[in-house]
Amino acid sequence: MKRGVLIFLACCRCAFALNPSLDINQYAHYAWTVRDGVFKGSIQAIAQTLDGYLWLGTEFGLVRFDGVRSDPWEPPSGEHLPSSNIQRLLAARDGRLWIGTGGGLASWRDGTLTDYPGLAGLNVEALLEDREGTIWAGATATPTGRLCAIQGGIAKCYGEDGSFGLGVFSLYEDSGRNLWAGAPNGLWRWKPGNPKRFSVSEQVTEINAMIDGDDGALWMAMPGGIKQLVHGKIEANTPLRSGRQFRPISLLRDRNGGLWIGTQEGLLHTHQGRTDLFTRSDGLSGDFIQNLFEDREGNMWVATRDGLDRFRDFAVPTVSVTQGLSNATVVSVLAARDGSVWLATNSGLNRWTDAQVTIYRKRNGLPDDTIESLFQDYRGRIWISTDRGIAYFENGQFIPVSGVSGRYVHSIVGDRAGNLWISHQGQGLFHLLESSVVERIAWDALGRKDWAVTLLPDPMPDGLWLGFFQGGVSYFKDGEIRTSYAGVDRLGQGQVNGLQLDRDGTLWAATESGLSRIKNGRVATLTSKSGLPCDAVRWAMEDDDHSFWLYTACGLVRIARPELDAWVADSKRTIQVTVLDSSDGVRNLARPGGYTPPVAKSTDGKLWFLTGDGVSVIDPRHIPLNKLPPPVHIEQITADRKIRWQNFSRAAASNLRLPALSRDLQIDYTALSFVAPEKVRFRVKLEGHDPDWKDAGNERKAFYNDLPPRHYRFRVMASNNSGVWNETGDSLDFSIDPAYYQTTWFRASCVAAFFALLWVLYRYRLHQIAQEFNARLEERVGERTRIARELHDTLLQSFQGALLEFQAARNLFSRRPEEAIRTLDGAISSAEGAIVEGRDAIQDLRPGSTGQTDLEHLLTTTGQELASSQDSKGNRPVFLVTVEGPPQTLAPVLQDEIYRIGREVLRNAFRHAHASRIEAEIRYDDRLLRVRIRDDGKGIDKKVQEEGAREGHWGLPGIRERAKRIGGRLTIWSEIGAGTEVELTVPASIAYAKSAGRRRFGLFRGKSEVS
Repeated sequence: MKRGVLIFLACCRCAFALNPSLDINQYAHYAWTVRDGVFKGSIQAIAQTLDGYLWLGTEFGLVRFDGVRSDPWEPPSGEHLPSSNIQRLLAARDGRLWIGTGGGLASWRDGTLTDYPGLAGLNVEALLEDREGTIWAGATATPTGRLCAIQGGIAKCYGEDGSFGLGVFSLYEDSGRNLWAGAPNGLWRWKPGNPKRFSVSEQVTEINAMIDGDDGALWMAMPGGIKQLVHGKIEANTPLRSGRQFRPISLLRDRNGGLWIGTQEGLLHTHQGRTDLFTRSDGLSGDFIQNLFEDREGNMWVATRDGLDRFRDFAVPTVSVTQGLSNATVVSVLAARDGSVWLATNSGLNRWTDAQVTIYRKRNGLPDDTIESLFQDYRGRIWISTDRGIAYFENGQFIPVSGVSGRYVHSIVGDRAGNLWISHQGQGLFHLLESSVVERIAWDALGRKDWAVTLLPDPMPDGLWLGFFQGGVSYFKDGEIRTSYAGVDRLGQGQVNGLQLDRDGTLWAATESGLSRIKNGRVATLTSKSGLPCDAVRWAMEDDDHSFWLYTACGLVRIARPELDAWVADSKRTIQVTVLDSSDGVRNLARPGGYTPPVAKSTDGKLWFLTGDGVSVIDPRHIPLNKLPPPVHIEQITADRKIRWQNFSRAAASNLRLPALSRDLQIDYTALSFVAPEKVRFRVKLEGHDPDWKDAGNERKAFYNDLPPRHYRFRVMASNNSGVWNETGDSLDFSIDPAYYQTTWFRASCVAAFFALLWVLYRYRLHQIAQEFNARLEERVGERTRIARELHDTLLQSFQGALLEFQAARNLFSRRPEEAIRTLDGAISSAEGAIVEGRDAIQDLRPGSTGQTDLEHLLTTTGQELASSQDSKGNRPVFLVTVEGPPQTLAPVLQDEIYRIGREVLRNAFRHAHASRIEAEIRYDDRLLRVRIRDDGKGIDKKVQEEGAREGHWGLPGIRERAKRIGGRLTIWSEIGAGTEVELTVPASIAYAKSAGRRRFGLFRGKSEVS
């Protein structure tokens, strides 16, 4: 709460004030009872501090109340009040709350509780702050009580000598600055001057309360009634006349002069010489009144033994049976030119003049007690339709009119020429002249199957406007309908409830579908789409300031004339309206009553209209306006169902920090306007989260979920029932601590680690690429080297040998032809061998051959080719391929590598082993692929085994490299004269085609092993 608002509240005493001319039952009343559970125990004291809160002293402790919620007050930890029985409360001008208890006195301000030892153990019955700022406390005790003055925190007490007897029960400072104290032994004037006692000649002399009376007298509430001190003498007679005996307890004069008296028999209200009573039977929470209080907005609070009551002004009070009407069912209202107001009821005709009601019935000359429509003609006569006929009132008498039967006369109107028109539901339209019927027109003669609910004479062209029950408006003149408007002409649909002509001749029609405007043959209808709260309009009336008032199905609506003119200029415009609803005293009707007029404007400018429970009155020029912006307070913040901060002292939260991972956040706030708390509106904004203000309606809690850790500022503003905003509002700064993983250093570390990981992965990938490139390069170089050496060792040497033989044969042809021929044949054989060697070398380089068949077929084909080449030399070995286990599909690239290894081993066996039997075995199992090739040849020399290869040959190193590259294991066993066995094993997860994807991922490639 900002200090500027506090100063404003201290200076501006109120916005509202109760209208003293009204009875209690004409005020808005709301009751909270102890049985409702809102308060614990009866309320004995009420005060309002500068921050706007109401404080209630109960027999069980102190309660803070905002009009909606009540919060029991708890003192700071380790401290306590002298007693939980709160007897009296006083809100001082400096903002301190004084708390009088059954065990002493304490005060509360800015979070500090102060105790006053001088009154310890005493029952504090009265508290008062005089004009000089001194706090006075009256206390009782046995055998003697006290009167204490407190200044600067120091209490100075009087009465220890027993001068007050049991003590002081009441205190009062009158308009002359006299301080009065009520004690069992009499009335004391304590200052100015020396104290003086005035004795009371009664056995029970308890003075419960005092107040300024009339003509300088001092009135006292005593068990026997109201007494007064006049010229130094206490008298029993006062100007109060209640008509019954009562026992007063508390007195309060409101700021408009009305006197309120709390008694043991109910609540009394005295105004303008009239006293009315309000009791439990009228809705009061209890008859035993314990305290009265008027807050800054002018609300009257009444504390009873059984609850708490609030009274405030209605913008639209209602006059009903309590104010003297003969019946609450009023069906039409007429404002006469003499200032009186006539009301048609089911129990007679009521005439209201200066708050006095005169009732006319059949015994006074009326045809019947059931009254329907009313009208005043240009001669001032009051026309009345009843259930049994029509009459007019003139010179204090009712004169019956023949020719028109009563019952269901919906409207009576006339013009200055003496013409009178009456709309009868069953008999048609009557035309009277000088009280005689001159014409009756049936409704079907006008082309209607219904009747006119309302009539309105048009003074300009001397015609008559008719509004019909089933809808439509017609202009009648010279016995016929001249013009008609209906829904197709954009007139509002449904029953036409009322017609109104404004000063420029525009016709307004109140319909069930909006307010229609007819001007120069053009129709436009104002509806909820244009800004009305709802469409159904019961009547329309222009006030003295030319604003339009509409009675709708959802409240009483005021449209300022500039707004209406703007809509006339642009029918698509949305207008701004003021709506008065049930909280303002307006009762809504589901459908109109059917008799006219339903509304009237009296000579003082007030509007009188029907509501079903009497007649309501509004003064358009004196609508109660609550000018006080409501104080706004943030009360509590809850995180994960645990209260983290609560504000009872109004001290600002300093560095409020919520724990890490606070998920569900609830912020409670309030606005202290007690006139109509249900109409208080809020806007909230959480800076750091909300981009703009949010309309919270009447909700007094804000909820947030999963807020990230940071600093926040919660702001709230509110408006009162009149739409006056406190835009400063209140604010609360808080922060949510981060969890370790939400801290900046952790996030920075994560970012740094992420980039470091990316760098490591990048470097590792570069390393992998380099390794793969080098491996492929080495493979290509090695392959080229092997091919070159093989060509050199085989093909080139063979061709060179053949060339030498050809040269030798050439040289022999001249000398020894036969030997030359033999040499030539040998050269040819050498060339054929070179061709075979070349074919084998080329076959080693052919790609893609393995992709056409399975491994068994490839090895079989290779073995057969090699065996065929050996056959020409006459030493062909036996070759056999066996397969164990269900064959599996191999990865194409892997199968090619395995085939090349097998082919190299087979070629070595066929060419170099001189074996008689060569076998190839392929075994498929769940864990391994095993390829084993063995022969029974001469074996491999130990030196070759130790060195890993024969000098100048690259076959064995090549197959080892291939095995390592595919992640396999190569094992070679050989003994001289016992043959050789070569075994290749490859893990199934790598070898079989279904695992190829995993095999290719370089980071998880299996390791190879060669032995």
